[in-house]
Amino acid sequence: MKILPLSDPQAIQEALQRAQRVLKAGGVVVIPTDTVYGLTAQASNAQAIARLYQLKVRSENKSIAVLLGDFSQWQEVAAELPKSAHKLAKRYWPGGMTLIVPKLETLPPEISHNEKIGIRIPDLEIIRELIRLTGPLATTSANLSGEPPAKCLADLPQSILEGSDLILDGGTVTGGIASTVIDCTEDPVRILREGALSPDAIFAEAAS
Repeated sequence: MKILPLSDPQAIQEALQRAQRVLKAGGVVVIPTDTVYGLTAQASNAQAIARLYQLKVRSENKSIAVLLGDFSQWQEVAAELPKSAHKLAKRYWPGGMTLIVPKLETLPPEISHNEKIGIRIPDLEIIRELIRLTGPLATTSANLSGEPPAKCLADLPQSILEGSDLILDGGTVTGGIASTVIDCTEDPVRILREGALSPDAIFAEAAS
């Protein structure tokens, strides 16, 4: 079965174990998050990341962000954590906020074609548990580029349903709004995409 429900404790553990195996083998998995459904692959696997671009029909000039399972995992993908990023992470993670920080040089160039990378901790314990098992996951919203994000499996494009290796069905996600994206490599920080968090609150916290 390609679609696994996250409906009860036993089903969750079976789904997480299978997703871990698929991701470790270089597969692509659709997951629910606290904001929208996402397409994921191991952040260290260049070929798997290339499939994310293909399935989403995404320009390879656009970077793909990384989801973390806990705060300590930033060291696996980022060269450093600027002071502003540290403050914002402590205040708003887990949650709908992606921080742009200096990228670790050992990451595949496919994930980002510059020296920066976006990182986030989702506010969904099931997915954080998965990422603690697999390590950081390159993640992009599970929709075709330019189309609305998916809040449930019925919103997923047929090409993504068929092209992914595994789908975790978490029902309808509660957020539905993409994360706020903040570039913390600049001082003051710069909001690249407005989303779930208030810009005023972000600027106030980063400058405190």
